[in-house]
Amino acid sequence: MAALATIETESGPDPVATLVILHGLGADGNDFVPIARELDLSVIGPVRFVFPEAPVIPVTINNGHRMRAWYDIRGTESQGLEDEAGLRQTLAAVDALLLREQERGIAAGRIVLAGFSQGCAIALLAGLRHGNRLAGVAGLSGYLPLAASTAAEAAEANKATPVFLAHGSQDQMVVPQRGRASRDALAALGYQVEWHEYPMGHTVSMEEIQDLNAWLLRVLTR
Repeated sequence: MAALATIETESGPDPVATLVILHGLGADGNDFVPIARELDLSVIGPVRFVFPEAPVIPVTINNGHRMRAWYDIRGTESQGLEDEAGLRQTLAAVDALLLREQERGIAAGRIVLAGFSQGCAIALLAGLRHGNRLAGVAGLSGYLPLAASTAAEAAEANKATPVFLAHGSQDQMVVPQRGRASRDALAALGYQVEWHEYPMGHTVSMEEIQDLNAWLLRVLTR
């Protein structure tokens, strides 16, 4: 996969932290720009927001229709249908993006990797495997992919990295049980997981953004 195209904004000159936000299936980098504007991280200092864009690929579950996707969705993990090749290809691209931020002068410990739905899956996949300790990993309305490989492949540097997980109790796209199972799997591996559940579907709520904001302030002022 070629280097990911990104949309970027900065809350001020000379940013001191970076928040990378991965969109969901069929969306694009613009999807979370308005939501990021709702965050108030001014106490930290200027922040760079990076919104990568997934490549356009055919998605099996949508009858092969081409759309932006971080990996193909062929079926459920229980059916043994995870797109491991696609997941790992995107993992490498996101890892390169995190390294690029560090080359631009933002220490790994000042970078948060976040995502929604498919983007959540990639944030958990890449964040826990990144070789340098990140400030945190946040996942909204998603799940842990390649779960059976997590223990063996997780980077020692990110074993203590805080994880924020949030899910809608009425989500019919990624059912809440999948989110809870991911939470439990990560907790069993020793990760510090902060879990939030909201009475909503496969979307984002203002309460969720406020909880994420509070968590971001904590992990970026440690």
